[in-house]
Amino acid sequence: MENQTVNDGKTIAIISYITFIGTIIAYFMNQSKKNPFAAFHIRQAIGLILLSFAVSFIGRFVDYGWISQLLSLGLFVLWIIGLLGAVQGQEKKIPLLGDQFQEWFRNFG
Repeated sequence: MENQTVNDGKTIAIISYITFIGTIIAYFMNQSKKNPFAAFHIRQAIGLILLSFAVSFIGRFVDYGWISQLLSLGLFVLWIIGLLGAVQGQEKKIPLLGDQFQEWFRNFG
């Protein structure tokens, strides 16, 4: 990706990983700029947030003890990978589900 495009979208990409509210703010910030780098990270962040909601929702109804902690740790690691990719200016997909996030949320960003 072109260096100028990455630099222009880096702030929005980083904001997208800072809580659910940050993702919403990043989405609306990118509506006028339509930066492809920022859009990539917004889609990854949306996927992580929805995955986190799904894990939390299931955890409320099913007592799966230590597995819940392991899933939460896994989500945290995936979040760190996405955030580091945004900070480093790389389009680094989230392991396992990054391709699906890009496909499922291709209209976002």
